[in-house]
Amino acid sequence: MAVETGAESGSGTEVPTLGGVPLLGSLFDLKSDSLGTYLRARHRHGDVVRITAGPPGLRAELYCVFSAEGAQQVLASDSANFRKDNTFYQEIRDSFGNGLLTSQDEDYLRQRRLVQPLFTKRRVDGYAGAVAAETRAVVAGWERAPGAVVDVGEEMMRLALRAVARILFGTDVEATVDVVDRCFPVITEYVLRRGYSPANFPRNWPTPGNKRAAAAMDELYAACDAIIAARRAGGTAGGEDLLSLLAAASGTDDGEFDAAELRDQVLIFLLAGHETTATSLAFSLHLLARHPEQQARARAEISRVLGDRTPQAADLDRLPYLTQVLKEAMRLYPAAPVIGRSAVAATEVGGLTIPAGANVIVAPWVTQRDPRHWPDPDRFDPDRFTPEAEAGRPRYAWFPFGGGPRACIGQHFSMLESVIALAMILRAYEFEAVDTDVPVTAGITLRAEGPIRCRIRGAEVEPAAEA
Repeated sequence: MAVETGAESGSGTEVPTLGGVPLLGSLFDLKSDSLGTYLRARHRHGDVVRITAGPPGLRAELYCVFSAEGAQQVLASDSANFRKDNTFYQEIRDSFGNGLLTSQDEDYLRQRRLVQPLFTKRRVDGYAGAVAAETRAVVAGWERAPGAVVDVGEEMMRLALRAVARILFGTDVEATVDVVDRCFPVITEYVLRRGYSPANFPRNWPTPGNKRAAAAMDELYAACDAIIAARRAGGTAGGEDLLSLLAAASGTDDGEFDAAELRDQVLIFLLAGHETTATSLAFSLHLLARHPEQQARARAEISRVLGDRTPQAADLDRLPYLTQVLKEAMRLYPAAPVIGRSAVAATEVGGLTIPAGANVIVAPWVTQRDPRHWPDPDRFDPDRFTPEAEAGRPRYAWFPFGGGPRACIGQHFSMLESVIALAMILRAYEFEAVDTDVPVTAGITLRAEGPIRCRIRGAEVEPAAEA
């Protein structure tokens, strides 16, 4: 899916439009392969492209910004002009609450001020032990894998969910994992279906889809509310899990979270905190399984740095090649492949005018394959992320955590969890790809459309050598 430098957009301010079928535009292309459609749009028309979809009267228009400089403008330098006001974010808001991912304006600023102290590096580093404990349990369970084959997509989703639930809820982790595992798929499918549809029935109509989603949301909300009520009834002083810290968070001007606000934050952390990390872990293992030389190099570094001891937060800086592997996997398979915004006022991006009210997307999936910054962009090459190589690229040539004032608050936690988990897994097992081609699609996060199976065998680590 390599992207070559596309045609120039031409002079003037009108954004070029990707061709489609009469009346419906690119509707079918977006439904069948949205990520491929965005790549094709950039190849044909350049860095800013308009895509239309749907019949007259119900037609959606997307203004796609594909350059690193354009992404920086939308997310950072002109961020006040690009808001989370589109239909897709509203559907997430209506299903998972008005937490940090979806809130805006003063609601967002207040939430961020209350939550920010809980995501300092020192605080997040304290969660390394919980990540290691959950990873150890997964690694031990693979000893009984049928035919020594594991689906790393499923396994990393389970690991990431248990890790974030343990950090959120502490000893109440078992009470929530099963509910989340059962309810999240129903709710996320509902959000996707409504978010991409040109018209929807009201949520309170008794359609089968509305009833299934409402039942899942009721069960999920009830589980979170019960834990929050019990925690507050028992007092939160001294609690070190994230829920206790959220419940105790307060500010002179910002007050504290009430029970409904606490639930909103918990649900957003569960959504954003496990699916994204699981994607990065699964595709890191998939890519290493397909590239034995890079896998051996990563394992040699792990052996040299860790030996037999459990990795700690301080080891992240001591595992530079493993971190490069993770960053390259996140380049090729960004957990948030597309990021949406709505333009408040007409804005010039790359010499072209995006109109007021336009639905705007930036696409890590495309920008992170731009051959101007990533030669041979589909090749897996962790050495793209040496300090020297990173210094030579624009800031937004790689932005899997978004950017600007709405950058992911949990990015250090995601990197911490991923490096620790990868180190422990690769120390225990060698991987060989069973599924060498894994189709993906854009949901709320990037999703594999099938299994990501690997054959495993107990690792026999060679004598440590310099990478």
